[in-house]
Amino acid sequence: MKKTPLHAQHQQLGARMGEFGGWDMPIQYAGILDEHEQTRRHTSVFDICHMGEFELYGKTALEDLETLLTCNIRSLKIGQVRYGFMLNEQGGVIDDLTCYRLDEERYMLVVNAGTAEKDAEWIQKHISDTTIFIDMSPETAKLDVQGPESREVLEEIFGCALPELGYFRFKEFQALEAGTIISRTGYTGEWGYEIYLPNEAVGQLWDKIVAHPYCEPAGLGARDTLRLEMGYALYGHELSDMRTPAQMSRGMFIDRNKDFIGREAVMHDLEIPEHLLVGLKFNSKRAAREHDKVFSGETEIGEVTSGSLAPSLGLAVAMAYVKSDAAKVGNILDVEIRGKRFPAEVVELPFYKEGTARS
Repeated sequence: MKKTPLHAQHQQLGARMGEFGGWDMPIQYAGILDEHEQTRRHTSVFDICHMGEFELYGKTALEDLETLLTCNIRSLKIGQVRYGFMLNEQGGVIDDLTCYRLDEERYMLVVNAGTAEKDAEWIQKHISDTTIFIDMSPETAKLDVQGPESREVLEEIFGCALPELGYFRFKEFQALEAGTIISRTGYTGEWGYEIYLPNEAVGQLWDKIVAHPYCEPAGLGARDTLRLEMGYALYGHELSDMRTPAQMSRGMFIDRNKDFIGREAVMHDLEIPEHLLVGLKFNSKRAAREHDKVFSGETEIGEVTSGSLAPSLGLAVAMAYVKSDAAKVGNILDVEIRGKRFPAEVVELPFYKEGTARS
């Protein structure tokens, strides 16, 4: 498995390690519930160095990205970030990603670790000869500092004020004698920052953040429960190359007024969706798991994509694709968990509504 530049630090901290997207990653330190609570109430730092970063630049970069991605890139301002999907010709999701507009003709894509290699191949196959593609992943590290106290933590460490950033905005920033990009997108629902910096500088920054009394390291286990409470999709669960994003996003992050790869299939699913992604809330802590079957009466109507105890709510939640006629909020459906059926209510996402990310 691949290792991030912080692998030795994780082992020194006693992290429980595990495979994710071909990388040996920290799953938990003190425990998933403790790390989840720490992020909601205070601040945690996540090693996200396994993610991929690509740069595209040139006079044709904009038009190429408009074709490659479902979201509108033309209206993206310098310093702004946008979330979208990159699709195959059948409308299936190759990856979900964020696009940063660095300059007038220069962009950065941040992609998932497990799909980075195929993403790079797809992009290079579908861009113009005059668009330059650079894979910055090998030399780029990324830390996510998330939680209501994240600004205070980072300002004390850096010894200066952080740039004022709106949601899904970024700026270049000098931190500990290293040039960085700092953004505010987040995957937890809480106020927080993503810091992109050179590999050789990340160890020093990680150690300073972990040493701060208000901050603790958190692993991918807590990251998953945090994102599930917010109803955020995870590639390989809610998103795959076998399904268009229309049934998940219901039209969000998709510009219907432009042509992009996979558009015909996406438009069909927007108009006549066979399935829709819904939130399911249980009245117990018995958690459903991926591929557990969902029933309406005795009829099987879908399956769970992600499920877990929601620590902030004290009960189990799940996301599932169900037949569109069963997706109405308030419907009571049954989920088969280990051979026994449990009732669950269809609810609006997110499950957790008190996050500080937009405050």
